[in-house]
Amino acid sequence: MSFEIRGYRPADDHPACRGLWVELTQAHRGFYDDDSIGGNDPGAEFEEYLTRLELSGMWVAEDDGEVIGFTGLLVRGRHGEVEPLVVGESVRREGVGTALLERVAEEAGRRGLEYLTIQPVTRNIAGLHCFHDAGYTAMSQVTLTKDLAERPHEWRDGIELHGLRFTY
Repeated sequence: MSFEIRGYRPADDHPACRGLWVELTQAHRGFYDDDSIGGNDPGAEFEEYLTRLELSGMWVAEDDGEVIGFTGLLVRGRHGEVEPLVVGESVRREGVGTALLERVAEEAGRRGLEYLTIQPVTRNIAGLHCFHDAGYTAMSQVTLTKDLAERPHEWRDGIELHGLRFTY
C-alpha cells in the first residue's frame, strides 16, 4: 500500500471523513454493544467536531485518491490532543494510523506544544497497542465514570490501578 498524508481539504474530504467518523462510531457501538452511541445520525457529531474552537488542524491519509484515514489536533494552551484518529477498517495494521500520529506529532512539536495526548476508549485494545507503539506510554490522567442512568451495556471487570479495581 502506498499512501500519503496531507492536509484536510473541506470541499474534497468532507464526505469521506464524515463516513470514517460513522465507522468510528460503529466501532464504539461494537465495543459496548450499544447501538444508541452516536444517536440516530452518527455522522452529525463530525459536523459538531468541525466547529470546535480548539481544532487547530486536520490531516488525511489518502491512497490512490481515496481518503482512508484522518486525524485532528486540538490545542489548549501548551497542550495538544490527538482527536480523533480514524483509519478505515479495511486498511488497519498497514501503518496508516502510525503515519497520521507522526504527522500530528510533527505539527504539535512545530507549534512548541509541551505534550500531546490521546484518549482512546478503554475497550479499544488494538488502538491502545497502536498508540503505545507510537510512544504514548505515559498515563497522564484517567477519566472515571459513574453511571447515572441505565445502560444497554455491561461494564467489564479487569483493570487495576494503584491497588484499586475498576471496570471498563
